[in-house]
Amino acid sequence: MPTPKPKHEHGILKFPKDFLWGAATSAYQVEGNNVNADWWAWEQKLPPKFRSGKTCNQYELYEKDFALIKELNHNAHRLSIEWSRIEPKDGEFDHHEIEHYVSVLKYLKSLNIKVMLTLWHFTLPQWVAGLGGWENSKTASYFERFVKRVAPEIAEYVDFWITLNEPGVYVYEAYFERVWPPAKKSFWGQIKTTLNLASAHKKVYKYLHSAFPKKPVGIAQNVQSFEPYHKHSLIEQVAVVFTDLTANHLFYFLTRKTHDFLGINYYFHTRFKDGKGFWPEIADETLQSRDISDLGWEVYPEGLFDVLADLSDDLPIYITECGIASTNDDRKNRFLITYLSEVYRAIKAGIQVKGFFYWSLIDNFEWHRGFDPRFGLVEVDYLTFERKIRPSALVYTDIIQHSGIPHSLLRFIGHTVDAEEVLEKRYREIIKENK
Repeated sequence: MPTPKPKHEHGILKFPKDFLWGAATSAYQVEGNNVNADWWAWEQKLPPKFRSGKTCNQYELYEKDFALIKELNHNAHRLSIEWSRIEPKDGEFDHHEIEHYVSVLKYLKSLNIKVMLTLWHFTLPQWVAGLGGWENSKTASYFERFVKRVAPEIAEYVDFWITLNEPGVYVYEAYFERVWPPAKKSFWGQIKTTLNLASAHKKVYKYLHSAFPKKPVGIAQNVQSFEPYHKHSLIEQVAVVFTDLTANHLFYFLTRKTHDFLGINYYFHTRFKDGKGFWPEIADETLQSRDISDLGWEVYPEGLFDVLADLSDDLPIYITECGIASTNDDRKNRFLITYLSEVYRAIKAGIQVKGFFYWSLIDNFEWHRGFDPRFGLVEVDYLTFERKIRPSALVYTDIIQHSGIPHSLLRFIGHTVDAEEVLEKRYREIIKENK
């Protein structure tokens, strides 16, 4: 009986023609010298290596960075504007700063890049923080006033609006971990902050929809994948369902019917393991020798498919952030191939995934972790502000140019590798070593 032919496809894993390919940044993390922000005041109490300073100096070098976007063949970019620059004092708007952002966005659009603009990415003006920040119910109205002032000036250069970035992460870091301002232990503060953020989104959604009806509005929500350590543990399954509902679905529920698309940021996979108490513990991935990033976050591409399937409904989905912190650029190559393969499978399964924004375009200031994490497709020398394109950025460009994953790139995850040849070579080396 003849040996069956190997079953192996060599075609491109093809994405839709109108798919958005890009990367993401946030103003505070790349601009530098955002001296009117609450985070700036907060970080002055920290050691120098945890202070943002000039970060990547993109405030001055944005044309250089946007030229890289064009060179790398991205067709979209996600970025933010800094509220504290534009409204440094209550009700006083800085026209010069508004004009700066007009220039930034206008230049980006001149390169024929689709713009996804985030209006709030974690930081507040110091005067807002002084009035209670997001715990103050009036902050939603302050935010709405800010948006109403700036949006008419920049709307012609914006294709998609993101009202809020990761409201759940903000609450978690500020009130659970307490490593972000206001760093308070307050259950009621968590509740008020969550409700006021929801109120802010709804107010701004209503305004933007009325003023600019053809420009979609959404949020960027951090979404995690969860699973039980033991498949047949009822309490672990309960922990998965409960945490998924609160972490992934609650904010969408509080803001239902005010989303034109779902923006998903995906970084985390969590396993619940039955422990000593009633409620399961979160399994420590570092003790299991799993593949983790430089920040200790598990690399788990299958979870991206899971969350896309879980959240799929009639709304289109944009993956507004997804990336890996690693000083080993080969890991970024594997990351891109494996995670985008899961996006491809989601699309094939009928899920309306419309775009992917890698985090991040350039290395940047990573909040309370400082400058050590290296997420960027482009390396930044923080002393000279020199930019250097990493090989992984070119792998991403290859994917974009093919509008899909060519078979040749699957070598990064083991395809096209001749195991017999590799092992034979290694065998000869062992024999030589033993002589």
